[in-house]
Amino acid sequence: MSTWWRRTASCEGICRLACDCQTSRDPRSPKLASDWAVGALEQVACVAKPDTILAWYRRLVARKFDGSKQRAYPGRPPLQQEIVELMVRMAKENPGWGYDRIVGALANLGHVVSDQTVGNVLRRHGLAPAPRRSQNTTWKDFIASHMAVLAGVDFFTVEVLTWRGLATYYVLFFLHLESRRVSLAGITRHPTESWMEQMARNAIDEASGYLRQCRYLLHDRDTKFCAWFRAMLATGNVKCLALPPRSPNLNAFVERWVRSIKGMPLQTDPVR
Repeated sequence: MSTWWRRTASCEGICRLACDCQTSRDPRSPKLASDWAVGALEQVACVAKPDTILAWYRRLVARKFDGSKQRAYPGRPPLQQEIVELMVRMAKENPGWGYDRIVGALANLGHVVSDQTVGNVLRRHGLAPAPRRSQNTTWKDFIASHMAVLAGVDFFTVEVLTWRGLATYYVLFFLHLESRRVSLAGITRHPTESWMEQMARNAIDEASGYLRQCRYLLHDRDTKFCAWFRAMLATGNVKCLALPPRSPNLNAFVERWVRSIKGMPLQTDPVR
């Protein structure tokens, strides 16, 4: 006897048993109802073992009291996506913050979570704990987190036609990365060490300095940025960050502004 035939016969027998019992619930004929039930059971017992019938019965009872489909959610409710994004943002923007520090910051915003929850969320997003996270800071993350206190400095040259021919002038400028504000520091034909020292002194002036609110200054490895220039900026709490050789993309905002200046057409209208 095939398995398919057994299952079909068993289901038909159970259905027939249920229908017979429902049609013979008349209290005036109890014997008739019991005879029909016994006959139906005998038919089912011919194609299934008693253990199989009991297993079907237990399955029907379990299905009756199974309320899993009526549940709103399985298990513990998940965190809101807004809180998860806030955790990840805090961890990325503050590499030195541990789990407890992030929990405290979230509590100030009205979100109560545990440090274990913060750790699980950060691990799912591939973020290491605070000590390792602060040691693996990329240049892109450093620029993004310190944009307000970062500035770039560089030179560009201008060829000026004089009575003696073309003369090369060097223009020194500072660019604040967050606001993109450009400040022209000075122009000279000979950027000596004393001239660079004076430009640095003007940049950190408390009244009108370009770098009053900056902490880091990005510059290339040009020899014009001499030791006197860096030492003068250090007195104003500005740290110079020399870029690796042949890496203009690390000071992209400055390089892009120089390209814009070089590509501008000459002024043809009279200056008013």
